[in-house]
Amino acid sequence: MNIGASSSILSLIIFLPLLFALVISFWPQRQTLRELALGFSLIQLAVSLLLLRDFDSTTAALQFTEQFTWIERFGISYFVGVDGISLMLVILTTVLMPIMILGSWKSISEQVKGFHVALFVLQSAMLGSFLAMDAILFYVFWELSLIPMYFIVGIWGGARRIYATVKFFIYTMAGSLLMLLAIIFMMRLTPEVTGGAISASLLDFYKLEIPFIAGDFFTPQTLLFFAFAVAFAIKVPLFPLHTWLPDAHVEAPTPGSVVLAGVMLKMGTYGFLRWVIPLFPDASSHYAWLFIALGLVGIIYGALVAMIQPDMKKLVAYSSVSHMGYVILGLFVMNVYGMGGSLYQMLNHGISTGGLFLLIGMIYERTHSREISKYGGLAAAMPIFTIFFIIVTMSSIAVPLTNGFVGEFLILMGAYQYSFTASIFAVTGVILGATYMLWMVKNIFFGPAGEIVKASEHDPEHRLHDMSKREIAVMLPIVILIFWMGLFPNTIMDYSKQSINHLLQNKQNYSLEVK
Repeated sequence: MNIGASSSILSLIIFLPLLFALVISFWPQRQTLRELALGFSLIQLAVSLLLLRDFDSTTAALQFTEQFTWIERFGISYFVGVDGISLMLVILTTVLMPIMILGSWKSISEQVKGFHVALFVLQSAMLGSFLAMDAILFYVFWELSLIPMYFIVGIWGGARRIYATVKFFIYTMAGSLLMLLAIIFMMRLTPEVTGGAISASLLDFYKLEIPFIAGDFFTPQTLLFFAFAVAFAIKVPLFPLHTWLPDAHVEAPTPGSVVLAGVMLKMGTYGFLRWVIPLFPDASSHYAWLFIALGLVGIIYGALVAMIQPDMKKLVAYSSVSHMGYVILGLFVMNVYGMGGSLYQMLNHGISTGGLFLLIGMIYERTHSREISKYGGLAAAMPIFTIFFIIVTMSSIAVPLTNGFVGEFLILMGAYQYSFTASIFAVTGVILGATYMLWMVKNIFFGPAGEIVKASEHDPEHRLHDMSKREIAVMLPIVILIFWMGLFPNTIMDYSKQSINHLLQNKQNYSLEVK
């Protein structure tokens, strides 16, 4: 049975995790909490896959929309919808959830109930951010996502978790306040296009003609552009606003690192694609050079800093700064290759970097060390683990036949169309990325046995065991997606082609129809 036009499928997708969180919070049997949470996450995944079945990829229009008046006086409504830009980010969020829960089976041993409640509340907030078509509703979901993430890092994180949590919260909150001021200002402009009523609808925002004068920083469109852009750049995070990320990644528990890299960073790049570029086309085009330059600096800076990291988790954290620089680069070259590649790379990064954090978490559970120099010769002790790690590494460095290759190749094509010089700098980042990732693989898995492997060989209490069936089950979906998206990219990209083309072809007069 197809989902009807008036279906409440999107509300179900957004609020089902809150219902799951409520049930878990009152669940009396601690022994079955993990199984219950895993089952709930699989139900959520199944519901979200109904969107793929019934989504019409031949149109750029919003689909499965729901709109109800919320605060009539200020034109605020509960308005949700999905199109080719947001669809796959919704699916990514629901795909990663059961993987995270299964991956946390042993790493989260205290306050298990609270952890899963926080995880489901966070999922609801992230899904709401991707589906909200009302500016205030979007802002509510955007801010709501901070609260469970604050507790996930602050309660279940490492030794410096409080420092990392407060830094993450302050950075993101500061940017969010700028965005809120911009939203309020734009709401005051909407009577021009609504016939006198204030509106917070994104579709009404798209109709606004906001003044822009090239070279004058204080024109309304420029100020609004930077208010939104700074908020989203912090979340990406874009150099030089990235300093909260390595601390948050290192101190977060494994599932926290996965959800942060896999989904939360994409809220920032999605914000550029959904809000900044279509709302402020003149400012976006005028200042594209700035964001391309910052993206390129982030690509190279993140790679260079990653090369000198002694901690494998911190190395992957800085690699995220580099990889997200490619996404920003692709968005602001503003051609079909770059923008399509950026959206694809958002998905790729969530899968490959999420997979790396899961694998690092597995080895940390055994050795309680992430220091690369203590490893060496691990391949002999853990051959199955080594195979999985190398496959995910190949995805991260964009080896052909993996998902990472498709995204980075399209972005490089887009960068070349924009500027040959920009493409040269971007390719340099690819080379540096391969350098630090292969260096890590070499030093952990090959060469003479390191301190940890030697201890395992001589002390039965420290013996290293290869991956369990549960851990293999965690990584198999990641590996399947890596090769599926690398070999059959059009099965994913076909959903977003119309939306990307519509945005590029109507950049100066962008609008969205409701199907």
